[in-house]
Amino acid sequence: MTFLESIESPEDLRGLDSAECEVLAKEIRDYLVTTVAGTGGHLGPNLGVVELTMGLHRVFDSPHDTILFDVGHQTYVHKLLTGRMAEFGTLRQRHGLSGYPSRAESDHDVIENSHASASLSWADGIAKAHQLKGESDRHVVAVIGDGALTGGMAWEALNTIAADTSTPPRKLVIVVNDNGRSYAPTVGGFAAHLDELRTTSGYEKLLSWGKSTLRQSGAPGRAAYSAIHGVKKGLKDMVSAEQTGMFDELGIKYLGPVDGHDLESVEKALARAKQYEGGPVIVHMITQKGQGYDPAVNDDADQFHSVGVIDPVTGRSTPSKQASWTSVFGDEVLEIARDRDDVVAVTAAMLLPVGLAKFAEAYPDRVFDVGIAEQHAVASAAGLAYGGLHPIVCIYATFLNRAFDQILMDVALHGQGVTFVLDRAGITGPDGASHHGVWDMAMLRIVPGLKLAAPRDGARLTEELREAVAISDAPTVIRFPRGSVGADVPALTRTADGVDVIREIPAGQAKDVLVVSVGPFAARAQEVAEALAAKGLSATIVDPRWVLPVPDSVIEFASEHSLVAVIEDGVRLGGIGSRIRSDLRAADSRIGVVELGAPDEFLPQGTRDEILEYIGLDVPTMVAEIVNALPADVRGRAEHGSRRAV
Repeated sequence: MTFLESIESPEDLRGLDSAECEVLAKEIRDYLVTTVAGTGGHLGPNLGVVELTMGLHRVFDSPHDTILFDVGHQTYVHKLLTGRMAEFGTLRQRHGLSGYPSRAESDHDVIENSHASASLSWADGIAKAHQLKGESDRHVVAVIGDGALTGGMAWEALNTIAADTSTPPRKLVIVVNDNGRSYAPTVGGFAAHLDELRTTSGYEKLLSWGKSTLRQSGAPGRAAYSAIHGVKKGLKDMVSAEQTGMFDELGIKYLGPVDGHDLESVEKALARAKQYEGGPVIVHMITQKGQGYDPAVNDDADQFHSVGVIDPVTGRSTPSKQASWTSVFGDEVLEIARDRDDVVAVTAAMLLPVGLAKFAEAYPDRVFDVGIAEQHAVASAAGLAYGGLHPIVCIYATFLNRAFDQILMDVALHGQGVTFVLDRAGITGPDGASHHGVWDMAMLRIVPGLKLAAPRDGARLTEELREAVAISDAPTVIRFPRGSVGADVPALTRTADGVDVIREIPAGQAKDVLVVSVGPFAARAQEVAEALAAKGLSATIVDPRWVLPVPDSVIEFASEHSLVAVIEDGVRLGGIGSRIRSDLRAADSRIGVVELGAPDEFLPQGTRDEILEYIGLDVPTMVAEIVNALPADVRGRAEHGSRRAV
């Protein structure tokens, strides 16, 4: 049995000596590489926190002491050390282990959402609760990456934490996991301050010297690094107020910088923080994303932040033969930038994942990465528009939730021409509840003047993106899903207000069902229409292209049919189907509407197809719902046709 296999709880970890811990750290890294290579997941971040997580569980007593992770994608090691190795092969799969903390899995998990910068607010609240309940023996530890500290919410929490004057002081430890990156290198003033702390303490110079000495002398690794760590310990003890300026002025005790890959140093720093009785403590850990796995360390793009299935030896994946939605957008936005020098792009620490790499390489002065600060990104975009530019804000659909107020009050109220490009919209898959981008259409539906497009294929994405940036007096939104874009779906005709007719009912036939296909459901809508035809029911299929506001011709088509069925991978409650129902009611129409979308619940993880089936967006379920919603006379005709076919 390996040491890793023997760990069923953090208590088992505390029984190991330093040599055994060193072996365990290597076993964890090897296991992570092998397992995540088969399941996909956040490999680089977790390779970087092996010793840090081991130290946390050796010094603190979870779950009696509360350990919070910000963001949750760096908790794979935590899961292994809290008894979940047997299930780890099911990571991110349907009914399997979550890629983030999950209260259903373990009492050691607390914050389930994967939206950054929230841990310090949680920590503040939990520490206050412990104090008010007289639980003076319980610590709260928040592990927050330097990237998450670019988020304004973290600084709002720090402002409150630093002002704590309670007696006795609350037992709160903040561990800054500083690897210099979120997806890409961390940006902003705070990142510069952390850089200054590293360099003024001599940390990086010493580490560079040590590695150089090792290469030149060939000295045994353990002996050489032992000497290095000894000198580093002396440097850490000499850190002055000038060197820790920001934290010192906030009134928060600072310890570090600490080598986050040296378990002894990690444990000593955490033990000092635990014993400190003077208030909150910040422990500054220096780590390397992808530590111990050369393909990740040598990857300049994102150091294997998130990978699909890969070869565990080489780190290479099998490239898809189909273009992704993101790549189609990335190519087109570059062409638009070449055509229009007023077009700029804004992203919130996700330059690579949202497809802006080519734009940034060609026009570095016109792409702005503001860090994990979605609210600031949107308000700043309003300013860019006011200044005469056309900003394109590129963000995951789920993260747009954070900036709703800025969309409403800073962009829409002021009539600013800002285009929002929402990647990973709708059902996203294995990242689970907090990553499904299903709330955007219902949320944006109430923004006055906003126009939202949902392209069904790559051709429509490029077309609608150009239409969006041509609008200068209102917010526009383009949303598309994760994954391959698939084949283009041509239209038979297009109405004067831009609605594409994909399937028509031959003249002389009864018009039973109008299928409104939102976004990438055109091919599936065709399957629904064929299944209805097999039951003797006719169906027209339209793609509104711009789904908000609902085009007039959609309402006109609806009035000609017995039933409207709207297929969308946003929430049904307040979604596009709900909007069409409302518009029909305003037009004094009594046509029924079947809203085929996501239910009002947090959705599980799984492949896109698995989740679509779970929420009833598979073809058989949709057909059954449509037939059941038809007027009795039409439904009777369908049932008679089915019996006759049998």
